Amino acid sequence: MKIVIEGAGEVGSHLAKMLRAEANEVTVIDDDSERINALAAYADVETVLGNPSSIQILRDAGVGKADLFIAVYPFATQEVNIVGALLAKQVGAAKVIARINDEDYLNAENKLLFKELGIELMFYPEKSAADEIVAFLKHNSTAETMDFARGRLQIAVFKLTEDSPILDLKLLEFIKNTTEEELRQFRVIAISRDEQTIIPKLDTKFLYGDLVFTITTREGVPALYRHFGKTNISIGKVFILGGGPIGEMLAKSLDRSGMKVKLVESDKNRCIELSEKLPETIRIVNGDGRNSDFLFEEGIQEYDAFVALTGNDESNVLSCVVAKKFGVARTIAEVENIEYIHIAEEMGVDNVINKKLITAGRIFKFTLSGKARFVRYMTGTNAEVIEYTVAPGSLITSGPIKDIDFPRNAIIGGVIRGSEARIAVGDTIIEPYDRVAIFALPETIQEIDRFFR
Repeated sequence: MKIVIEGAGEVGSHLAKMLRAEANEVTVIDDDSERINALAAYADVETVLGNPSSIQILRDAGVGKADLFIAVYPFATQEVNIVGALLAKQVGAAKVIARINDEDYLNAENKLLFKELGIELMFYPEKSAADEIVAFLKHNSTAETMDFARGRLQIAVFKLTEDSPILDLKLLEFIKNTTEEELRQFRVIAISRDEQTIIPKLDTKFLYGDLVFTITTREGVPALYRHFGKTNISIGKVFILGGGPIGEMLAKSLDRSGMKVKLVESDKNRCIELSEKLPETIRIVNGDGRNSDFLFEEGIQEYDAFVALTGNDESNVLSCVVAKKFGVARTIAEVENIEYIHIAEEMGVDNVINKKLITAGRIFKFTLSGKARFVRYMTGTNAEVIEYTVAPGSLITSGPIKDIDFPRNAIIGGVIRGSEARIAVGDTIIEPYDRVAIFALPETIQEIDRFFR
């Protein structure tokens, strides 16, 4: 697939590297020579130095023959990306995507308007990040979660601590400790250990520090949590550090759901702006959240959850560590440097949010067959979760899962058929129009896609 990216900032560079790793032909346009040179130094992609709003530059970059055009120009108003995407469509790009920074553009009427103009997807990473944090707080006993079909099927991630009931058990022993009914409701699909993702075998042992990925039906959630020794914590009060776009949208969303919210922001002018935009029920405080004495004075110890969104990875992780020491049950940190994610988890941060990974999943589905509903990159693993809708006559419907030679480094976790969700096993037969949840390592993605064409 030929892909052209407008913008060599953090998001554009990450997308370029990721999409090139999938054997796509990638070209990046930017008018900043430093950004272009930095990208060219570590990524095997074509680069074009020039104004991304120039029609001639778009043609020089081969946009007219592009299968996908992605407008993610950094440090600019959303209009730059929208104009770039519209021009790319007129020049000949098959599909175009634009990053925006206005929540109003995402309402149904506006999305339809831009779709009619030719923009297939508009995405607002900060809004997606805020929504993800709300989901974390809803499923607050797991390291990460993901819902299919409004929660009828869920992927839940558990971090093994020294008091985990399954510690040092082999997968076979874990299975023997579960009932037949429970085995129809949930299964272990992967383990992340030492920055490697393992598709477990029966003799694979659960070790301290493992991130264990599971898939469960809604009915299986209580039993699954019991096996992992987890209980849900009632989240009623949330302390947010950082009043940027994510913090603002998160505070608004949590307040709407009835939670008590305090938001701390170091910039006085931004505090004034937030106090004018947010409901009066949200308490806004001007102060330095890196100061543990200040956090204590602001009553952090009385809150159920602490969310650090300052824009500085180190400050976010360290403030979460401090919050844990003050007894806060749930901590969430925004960590944009992917190299730091594993460190944050090792330091005890319960959940990590990364806008680049969220964005990558939304865009990556456009490189697969039209049957991929969405793709999600989960923190703590290099694996991807993909949901497909099964086309009649596709290879995946040719027999039971155990007989179709599905890629070894991928697992069909669950199937949604109508209103029914079920865990997939070897004898499961996939039928047309089923929705299928797959957990897969990156090298298998294109091969998996072949089964659903």
